[in-house]
Amino acid sequence: MDESDSKMSTTEKLLNAAEHRMRRGGYNAVSFRDLANDTNIKSSSVHYHYPKKEDLGTALVDRYSKRFFDTLNVKTENATTMEQKLKVYQSIIRSALVEDDAICLCGLLGAEGAGIPDVVANGVQNFFDENIKWLVSILPQEMSESQKSSMASTLLAGHQGAMMLARSMQDNKIFDTITNQLIKEAI
Repeated sequence: MDESDSKMSTTEKLLNAAEHRMRRGGYNAVSFRDLANDTNIKSSSVHYHYPKKEDLGTALVDRYSKRFFDTLNVKTENATTMEQKLKVYQSIIRSALVEDDAICLCGLLGAEGAGIPDVVANGVQNFFDENIKWLVSILPQEMSESQKSSMASTLLAGHQGAMMLARSMQDNKIFDTITNQLIKEAI
């Protein structure tokens, strides 16, 4: 355990360990016993913080969503064009793939759909809804609402799909090629 781990709360340690496992193996790749081992605490302590796995899943999706949108808002604060904003969006999603060597938590959970509790699935849906709202907000005003909605959905699905394909093919250039084309078509 390094010094930064010792200053981290038990809740943060649990969420970090769960996110690491979940983003690489899905919802069912996380067990409280594994989290206890990963964080050097008792299994009963994991249950103290998160009585049920769906409580952990919900907290994880909420934290992931908050971090994503906080980062997006900060990094687009000085962006003045739609292209600049889309490039920031692309870079944030790309960092999940390249820097974290994993795919988007909500993308992975969304793909699992029927295998996750409803409350977690609702959090994932909210993440995607918020992505679409944000994308719609940066698209040109001369586009109709239905055009904006369609383009936003295409951009979101394209980025998520490109991430999954790049990860599956073990080639991050696939993500760049696909998402650059999507951005080009959007502007």
